[in-house]
Amino acid sequence: MDGMNATPAHRAGFACFVGRPNAGKSTLTNALVGTKVAITSDRPQTTRHTVRGIVHRPDAQLVLVDTPGLHKPRTLLGERLNDLVRATWAEVDVIGFCLPADQKLGPGDRFIAKELAEVKRAKKVAIVTKTDLVNREAVAQQLMAVDRLGRELGFEWAEIIPVSAKSGDQVELLADLLAPLLPEGPDLYPDGELTDEPEQVMVAELIREAALEGVRDELPHSLAVVVEEMTPREGRPADRPLIDVRADVYVERSSQKGIVIGPKGARLKDVGTKSRAQIEALLGTKVFLDLHVRVAKDWQRDPKQLRRLGF
Repeated sequence: MDGMNATPAHRAGFACFVGRPNAGKSTLTNALVGTKVAITSDRPQTTRHTVRGIVHRPDAQLVLVDTPGLHKPRTLLGERLNDLVRATWAEVDVIGFCLPADQKLGPGDRFIAKELAEVKRAKKVAIVTKTDLVNREAVAQQLMAVDRLGRELGFEWAEIIPVSAKSGDQVELLADLLAPLLPEGPDLYPDGELTDEPEQVMVAELIREAALEGVRDELPHSLAVVVEEMTPREGRPADRPLIDVRADVYVERSSQKGIVIGPKGARLKDVGTKSRAQIEALLGTKVFLDLHVRVAKDWQRDPKQLRRLGF
């Protein structure tokens, strides 16, 4: 039998990255996909939607599902997010647990690892991120600590790998190691699609990211963005299209409205400029962005509002 020369079967499947806030999940997604899809922000819980990035390889297609962080729920929204995480974990083929190299394993990591121990189907990979921030010895220490954590909780990591998404170090290797863990099968998405998230949701995420930047800590949870309409402007020449985007930024209290708008509207203008550039890059056309800030009282605790805002 000359089985040696047979090409390995093509594989395709879903993976998601989990980890404490700021563990480098979104940056890693972007590095693997090579395009900005998941939003990156240094604030906990900014990734609310399942943004999928797709890694195309000759031998495999890896679909990355970005889950919100798992945390101890304090509100109805928190509980919904946790349910969403567990539902996602039950459906993916591989879960990559991201732990920053520059921080000791803490109770938050243990909390997530304990939950991971309950997951039956998915293969678990530990990814030590941000290795560019520490020396090799610190990386080795962290790898051993992660290995011990799995053993203490009674499971074994399929792989333990250090990466730096920022410098690109070992990102390619990570893709090489994740591919064989996927089930055999044809591409799940036709070639060239980087994300199957509706464009409107991605546009909302970009606006939300810009609105969160540099705002004081009272805002992250209480900011939702709804894109009300995205329509091509009529009567534009074919080679210079323009898309009208109308979006509402929702906060919970009028005091927060002032924070988002800023003195004489300066902050909101800045948010508009910043997010418009990102949206134009995403859509590949000029955009006219019309932003409004609205108050939806205590929307995180109100099921009706949550539904309207897409949660």
